[in-house]
Amino acid sequence: MITINAGDRAPDFTVTAADGQEVSLAEFRGKHAVVIFFYPRDNTSICTQEACAFRDAYEDFVQEGAVVIGVSSDSNERHQSFAAAHRLPYVLVADVDGSLRRMFGVRNSLMILPGRVTFVIDRDGIVRHVFNALWQGRQHMKEALRIVRELNASGRSDGQNG
Repeated sequence: MITINAGDRAPDFTVTAADGQEVSLAEFRGKHAVVIFFYPRDNTSICTQEACAFRDAYEDFVQEGAVVIGVSSDSNERHQSFAAAHRLPYVLVADVDGSLRRMFGVRNSLMILPGRVTFVIDRDGIVRHVFNALWQGRQHMKEALRIVRELNASGRSDGQNG
């Protein structure tokens, strides 16, 4: 399996999100930083804490010009229910076959649990930060927001200094 690290170009993808819209990483290039967080499963304790942390900080990400995308192996139907129950304003993507996980090199944790990894991608499509911590759901949002703010401060999220 490949590994994506800070400094690598993010792999492009086009998928249909839980709400039916088509999402392509290329559509954000030159316009928005992108935060993609991979999590194990909807409606589990830590995953719900993580999803709600991103929800609670969503306006901060929007103000910083970032798009947030959550990815798990749950079905679109399960994502729709999860998003409605927790008022999640960002895009959820079903990765039922694990192709996005493989594309980003997100490995299983403890051999069986899908990994919890967050990628922050600048406006040029370059991965600027990778945070991998299975048991620290809320910390993923904090790390992502910190990096998005740093990118804005350095000009990197605007496609400069990249």
